[in-house]
Amino acid sequence: MTITTAPKFVRTLIAPDKFKGSLTAAEVAQALAAGIRSAADVSGTAGAVQCELLPLADGGDGSVDAAVASGFTRRSYTVAGPTGQPVQAGIAFDGSTAVVEVANTCGLALLPDGKLEPLNASSRGFGEAVLFALSLKPARIVLALGGSASTDGGMGMLTALGYSFLDVQGRQLEGNGRTLVQIHSIQRRDFPELADTEFIVASDVHNPLLGPTGAPAVFGPQKGAGSTEIAALDDGLAHLVAKLSEAGLPYAAALAEHEGAGSAGGLGYACLLLGAKQVSGADYFLDLLDFDTRKDSCDVVITGEGSIDEQTLAGKLPAAVARRSGARPLIAVAGRSLLPQERWSEMSLNRVYTLADYTDRDSSKDPGLTAALLHRIGQEIAAGLRHQ
Repeated sequence: MTITTAPKFVRTLIAPDKFKGSLTAAEVAQALAAGIRSAADVSGTAGAVQCELLPLADGGDGSVDAAVASGFTRRSYTVAGPTGQPVQAGIAFDGSTAVVEVANTCGLALLPDGKLEPLNASSRGFGEAVLFALSLKPARIVLALGGSASTDGGMGMLTALGYSFLDVQGRQLEGNGRTLVQIHSIQRRDFPELADTEFIVASDVHNPLLGPTGAPAVFGPQKGAGSTEIAALDDGLAHLVAKLSEAGLPYAAALAEHEGAGSAGGLGYACLLLGAKQVSGADYFLDLLDFDTRKDSCDVVITGEGSIDEQTLAGKLPAAVARRSGARPLIAVAGRSLLPQERWSEMSLNRVYTLADYTDRDSSKDPGLTAALLHRIGQEIAAGLRHQ
């Protein structure tokens, strides 16, 4: 990369997403910054490259951490995990906006011993975290839906928010994928707080609830669902939609076909039932974390994620960063890149660094190795910036 009119010092904005399974966005940014600063110290040019850190998220897992890193306050609350075990969840709150995420309430990473439970996992803990957020009286709640362990159409979440799902004998059902087909009737209790709060689903998932591109078919396999479970979950979700229609929600069937209804095992559908507004996850979080103001005071932007590939080009967070970085040089750092150099221009990338170029080992599940490699890449970035 060449900076032809380098200032006396170079101001860098380090704005990565997480490296999933390895480091949070904040840890990625810190490792890169540490490498950049150490290179400056060794060369005796400390201060020649200045670092501003802005860990990012796109509405999936890591959204609470990114909000906290940008100045929100973390609030902790105990909720039911994906299979009922208590977990200590965190939400982010800045006095008016709360960020609540699936991943740290009932996400895949919280399954005991990592055992997948495609039929038994529930979204109830997410609903309990939403209730806790409501107690803070926010103007709005951002619902971050990535990383879910369940495919229950939000039945668990809705149970926590005042819905009663009853079987044929009038007994309350536990909300999970297995019990969807057992719903005989649905009762609702109004929560005034729900009507007084703006709900925003920040997501870039466009799948409907049902069918070949729906939640069970597309996302079920990563949650442990085989063909039999996928069929059962699809039937169960269709049954849920029918029962919601019978319960007096005439728009229930139409919302099942809405883009994004299939996100997070159908939690997107339940959020739509609550009147949530859907927005682009990447762009919403860039606005929420004040990316535009931060990048305007910098000369170079460094972004990245675990893998840069065709999905990145389709609108994942680094692509949104690239689009909003303007003419300033843009560097990407990734665990791996499937994007050949001749296509870097499609994201206005000046340079791509990948961990795979520095090791033959798999760094995707090794936080220590990932951090060490990012530190080394940070040093090389600093050298490149100083010597242009």
